[in-house]
Amino acid sequence: MPREYPRAARLAPQLQRELTELIRDELTDPRIGQVTVTHVDCSPDLRNAKISISSFGDDKQLNTAVKVLEGAAMRLRRSLGSRLKMRYTPQLRFVADVRLREGDRISGLIRAATARDLAQPSRGPATSADSTTAATREELPKKD
Repeated sequence: MPREYPRAARLAPQLQRELTELIRDELTDPRIGQVTVTHVDCSPDLRNAKISISSFGDDKQLNTAVKVLEGAAMRLRRSLGSRLKMRYTPQLRFVADVRLREGDRISGLIRAATARDLAQPSRGPATSADSTTAATREELPKKD
């Protein structure tokens, strides 16, 4: 019978905290910049972990940081092994997390479209509910 809260799900936040500290304190490569560990996904057997990384820089800086972290993965894994009391320390695989950027881009597009619609006064937003309400008012008898 599987558990409701598997060990991989319990370990992921701990790995995220430890990796954040290790990247901040032990790695001194300036190409990493200020990265954020946004998500850790562990395999059920705890042998592999996919770490999503985000950065405030552009995509080029983020991809460079991911490559540098991939190069430092063995060092980070060794440090994790000494901090965590586990039989096996997972293999670390770093990936760029662009979900936040994509969300910001979509929000910007929506804001621009809304501003463009509001700038055109002659053409207000018409909905089917507005036309139905107007038609209903015309059909109702007027009170004297």
